[in-house]
Amino acid sequence: MTSSRWRSFRSKLINDYPQLRSEHPSYRWLVLAGVMIATFMAVLDATIVNVALPRLMSSFGVSVDQVEWVLTAYLLIFGVMLPTSGWLADHLGYKLIFTIGLLLFTFSSFLCSLAWDFNILILFRVFQGAGAGILMPVGMAIITREFPPEKRGLALAFWSVAASASVSLGPAIGGYLIDNFSWHTIFDVNVPVGILGITAAVIILREHKAAESRSFDLIGFLSLTAFLTSLLLALSSGNSAWNTGGWTSDYILTCFAVSAVSLVVFLITEFSVEHPLIELNLFKNFNFAVCNIVLFLFGLGMFGSTFLLPIFLQDSLDYTPLQAGLVFLPVGIMQGLVAPLAGWYGDRFSPKLPSILGVILMAFTFYQYSTLSLYSERHEILFPLILRGMAMGVLFAPLMAMAISGISHQKMAQASGLLNVIRQIGGSFGVAMFGTILTRRTIYHASTYGEQVNAYSDTFKHTVMKLQSWAVQVAGSSAGEALAKAKAQIGMFVANQAFIQAIDDVFLLAGAIVLIGVLPLFAIRTGRGRARRRLGEKPVHTQVE
Repeated sequence: MTSSRWRSFRSKLINDYPQLRSEHPSYRWLVLAGVMIATFMAVLDATIVNVALPRLMSSFGVSVDQVEWVLTAYLLIFGVMLPTSGWLADHLGYKLIFTIGLLLFTFSSFLCSLAWDFNILILFRVFQGAGAGILMPVGMAIITREFPPEKRGLALAFWSVAASASVSLGPAIGGYLIDNFSWHTIFDVNVPVGILGITAAVIILREHKAAESRSFDLIGFLSLTAFLTSLLLALSSGNSAWNTGGWTSDYILTCFAVSAVSLVVFLITEFSVEHPLIELNLFKNFNFAVCNIVLFLFGLGMFGSTFLLPIFLQDSLDYTPLQAGLVFLPVGIMQGLVAPLAGWYGDRFSPKLPSILGVILMAFTFYQYSTLSLYSERHEILFPLILRGMAMGVLFAPLMAMAISGISHQKMAQASGLLNVIRQIGGSFGVAMFGTILTRRTIYHASTYGEQVNAYSDTFKHTVMKLQSWAVQVAGSSAGEALAKAKAQIGMFVANQAFIQAIDDVFLLAGAIVLIGVLPLFAIRTGRGRARRRLGEKPVHTQVE
């Protein structure tokens, strides 16, 4: 090939290849596969960390109300970055921002594995959450832009398969790594997956920018950050050991005051600026507003309480990290099997029914966990998780399809980002709130059980004598040491029972909160779209301006 022909071929390849690639029938499915890799990585990290919480508590010498910040910090910055990612994608390009999000998440995962201090780990988790906060909404917006409305439910269902796979594999992989290596490796595992995702994004995705660039709402961003941060600090610190003043301390009252002022500033800004950070006018779409309420309640109950189950399994039932991780294996498998069917049913008939069924099933699993004890069998732990996987598979794809059914393509990035913002904010509030409630209920039950232990009863004396005899024979302790160990053993048993009862209380409350989410779903309007589908017509999508 002559040099002139080579230059002509290269010019044609550069100029025409993106258009030819996007017109290929398999292009949108390759895009879906690339986005699924990034989704798998982002969700994988969260599920792995849940299993690692007991090991992090022992490694850094922190309590439950402190270790919860490994999750809270991640979810907090995730929620803050979600609406920002829409502006970045519109302004700089979806492919570029998606790739930057992958780079940030992958590199910060590597930094988390190097953390030498608990506060440093929290800092690196913030960077990690920022990367995930870019990946999720931009990836969802890319999928919804590439797929037509009649195939969007199915595409979102397959997208949720990536999340379900990481929900199943994450705890098992994390448990294996922690058992055989150290907690550092749970972050290292993201690096090769991240490199694969970056490669796929660079090769597959085409660039897309908004036709009109809008200015960045800096005041809205800062006020939203201040509102969420100060409110979460207050909710998570009310019962902390260092906060001797409790809920009426100067620190807590100051946090609430800053949060209230920031919220007012944020709302005034969003309704007055030309290009707001979050387009609150989207809530004029009835279905979109209702779905956001359901997602907030789901995030509050689901993400706010799920981190307690691995702690219960490892600290109270003496599961190893791997055993605790394998327990979660059915969740993602069931979600992956059910989600495509729910997406197909929602596209063909009505997405309302599977969404309602999913919320009810989810609430029922929390009710089942409200009866956990030291004697809970493995099937009592596994069966609710199987139902939970089915519930998540049934719920998400139809709910997302209903939420964005009336949103224009121009608003799709904002809408998808806002849906994830609401869910993640609910999760952040849930972790902070339930962590505080767990502390309060543990203290309450410990006090109640302690009052019921009568040191002068025959039962107590007989139990102490048996434990004392065991300590002398097995541990070789003196009579005095054995007596002290016997009483300490009873005290530990009472404390463990109080902790388990507090976890039961949290799960029951979480189930009640999730169940409330079924009420708004009955008000969602899907009748006209279903009638048109029966007549073979294409659904009409109302434009939200």
